[in-house]
Amino acid sequence: MDKLFEFVVNHYILVSLFVALLIALFLLETRRGGTKVSAQAAVNMMNHDEAVIVDIRDRKDHKEGRIAGSLQIPLSSLKDHVADLKKHEDKKIIVVDKAGQHSAMAVKQLNEEGFTNVARLDGGIADWKASNLPLVKK
Repeated sequence: MDKLFEFVVNHYILVSLFVALLIALFLLETRRGGTKVSAQAAVNMMNHDEAVIVDIRDRKDHKEGRIAGSLQIPLSSLKDHVADLKKHEDKKIIVVDKAGQHSAMAVKQLNEEGFTNVARLDGGIADWKASNLPLVKK
């Protein structure tokens, strides 16, 4: 530990640049994927008809259960269904995937198509299930 402290003191410019780059990387990654919405906040918005859920999972994952009232548009064909989503421009579009790792790409695509009120479900369907919220299997 003493050697680490000595290194930091002797190379403070190098360490400062490293910390600044880490902070910049963190900020870039958090902004890239858009805002996150918790499962409870999504339920509240859906109950007040302020949001529409877009499920970007594949069909086989979708058969395991989906959020009631969600639109099923796979990530691979999201750009083909932009016209379908234009009907919901007045509402917040919440993108849902399996565990939250692919929804950032979908948010980015929708932002490029001109949608401004887009968010992603924090944790995806896995977090939805962990919150004991219902899924429809039909």
